[in-house]
Amino acid sequence: METLLQLKPTPSLVSNQQLPVVNSYNEWDPLKEVIVGRVEGAAVPKLEPALETNSYPSNLWFFQKYGGQPFPQELIEAAAKELNEFCRILEAEGVTVRRPDVIDFTQPYKTPDFEANGFYAAMPRDILIVVGNEIIEAPMAWRSRFFEYRAYRSLMLDYLRRGAKWTTAPKPSMSDEFYDVDFATKPVEVRYALTEKGHFVSRDTEPSFDAADIVRFGRDLFVQRSHVTNNIGITWLKRNLGDKFRVHEINFPDLNPMHIDASLVPLRPGLALINPARPCIQTDLFKKAGWDLVEAAPSTLPDNWPMYMCSSWVCMNILSLDPETIVVEKQEQPMQKLLKDLGFKVIPVDFRHVYTFGGSFHCATCDVRREGQLEEYGFSNPVEDELEG
Repeated sequence: METLLQLKPTPSLVSNQQLPVVNSYNEWDPLKEVIVGRVEGAAVPKLEPALETNSYPSNLWFFQKYGGQPFPQELIEAAAKELNEFCRILEAEGVTVRRPDVIDFTQPYKTPDFEANGFYAAMPRDILIVVGNEIIEAPMAWRSRFFEYRAYRSLMLDYLRRGAKWTTAPKPSMSDEFYDVDFATKPVEVRYALTEKGHFVSRDTEPSFDAADIVRFGRDLFVQRSHVTNNIGITWLKRNLGDKFRVHEINFPDLNPMHIDASLVPLRPGLALINPARPCIQTDLFKKAGWDLVEAAPSTLPDNWPMYMCSSWVCMNILSLDPETIVVEKQEQPMQKLLKDLGFKVIPVDFRHVYTFGGSFHCATCDVRREGQLEEYGFSNPVEDELEG
């Protein structure tokens, strides 16, 4: 591990003036520019195959009651206040903050294959990922997110004009053939067995992935097959990135897999958080590379807190400002203590009202520019997968 760490340049040796406008290779290099999401204009999505599969049965009433309507105003205001304060703190740390446009996501729309209304632009991590100097728009699997890119279009055009490489993955049609439309109605034990065998609500008829199902370790990217990321989507990602990067597929024992950043969170070279409730099945891959995997601390979130789209493990959805500094939710004291014991400086920020919208600091951001360059961190070449679908 010492050899790997010695190969990595110190941040002071990499001049921010030499960085491309878009530049990010991992989750921990010094953060210089970030997109932070908005909840203004958010709509409650109507139930659809992928949303129903990724929701807990106890929460379905919320979508049945409010689907197609604006999120309750009190939820919007509380989360917007936290996001605005988060932006202020980032700017005080010297980070440039960009925001998506405000869009009215309650507007219904119709394609030849489906009808829906929108969702929100609260979680840039779901739709955008930066790999080197390329920013990729993901072809997400929820019908309510088909036109989410519109909130980011002015930002993407600005980055393109200033020299960035901007790639939009092909969107799936989201017809009924794209889904196992009955997946959510199957008994829990059947659904769990199906996910273990690699069968999910999204089929391999067309490429699909959420950017939040990908985590970056320099040259090596790790992606999970989930209800929103399919095999042919992973194949598209590999082909698009080419030989400069290596894409590894990993898995977790999870009934409702969707987004990797509450299961595996790299903190700095050689150290990552894992979720003790669903530890990575390919743990040996990281151990052989010299990485230490530390179990995340459980959340202090009250049981009665409104959580419609994620679990309390969103507490491990932190944001690294540099290899020594991490933003953590203010009331997650066990997580703060764990990170301090590991030698990190912790910046506590109120964010529980953002939790209600299905994410935390990592979800609510897209790190456009970090001060660093492409490095390797001990991983070997993955086994090549055959194109499926």
